Amino acid sequence: MKNYEQQINLYFELKEMPESSRESYLRRMQAFIAFIQKQNQSINDITETNIQQYILYLKQEKKLSAGTINNYISGIRWFYTIILDKEWNAKKIPRMKRVPAFLVAPAKADVLMLINTTINLKHKAFLVLLYGSGLRVSEVAKLKIGDICSKNMTVRVENAKHNTNRYTILSTSALDILREYFKMYFLPKAFQREDWLFPGRNQGEHINVKSIKNTLIKLRNCLHLNPNISSHTLRHGFATHSLEDGVDPIFIQQMLGHKYLQTTLAYLHMTSKSLMGVKSPLDTIDGKKYD
Repeated sequence: MKNYEQQINLYFELKEMPESSRESYLRRMQAFIAFIQKQNQSINDITETNIQQYILYLKQEKKLSAGTINNYISGIRWFYTIILDKEWNAKKIPRMKRVPAFLVAPAKADVLMLINTTINLKHKAFLVLLYGSGLRVSEVAKLKIGDICSKNMTVRVENAKHNTNRYTILSTSALDILREYFKMYFLPKAFQREDWLFPGRNQGEHINVKSIKNTLIKLRNCLHLNPNISSHTLRHGFATHSLEDGVDPIFIQQMLGHKYLQTTLAYLHMTSKSLMGVKSPLDTIDGKKYD
């Protein structure tokens, strides 16, 4: 892998690939190359058969999901075609068929319990941004002080997924909590607008994404809430509950930063239809009588 580091880093820089994507590609490629080297084979001599064998290994021995295996395939294809400059035959190396999974959204009561139970103001601050603004956990981690605008009640999200920029709403409740957090963690006039809103342990770094995820998991487990609740499902909750409150899906799409409206509409199946005024035809029949 070291022989290709310069070429890989050059591609990353030219592509301006986000740090999270770089880490994902490298991690999966290192795992694949380790598999190849165990077979005493040169990286330059990788064949389609080697890739097929690795995919079977991921499926049968590692028991990985179709979605995760497809992520590995994407990384291997990138390395095979861009770095090794070889032709990729999709017919011989097909992607795994995925069974669409139901999205999970926490109940409003559970969200409130998470937020209200949290004593640590820093934790409470990023929880209200995850749910109240529909942000991805990586977006919350990379927020800067200047991204929060109390005048327009907006949150600016820069360099998000697909290299996009957008604005989403800032909750009035979230603003109150952020102000309390700010007073506790930042000295007056001792900060810049470009400083991280949630600094990490090391000087000049933002909070680690895993720290946010693990904090929520610990809190969820302590409260014995649904084990499916995570930092990302709070974002699902923002979308689902906004739909229930009658917000136009187009606006939700823009706030979430979805490329396609269809992605946003997938949250419709998670809504409480009764809250949206939807009734069963059995309940709307005039003069109904049951024996």
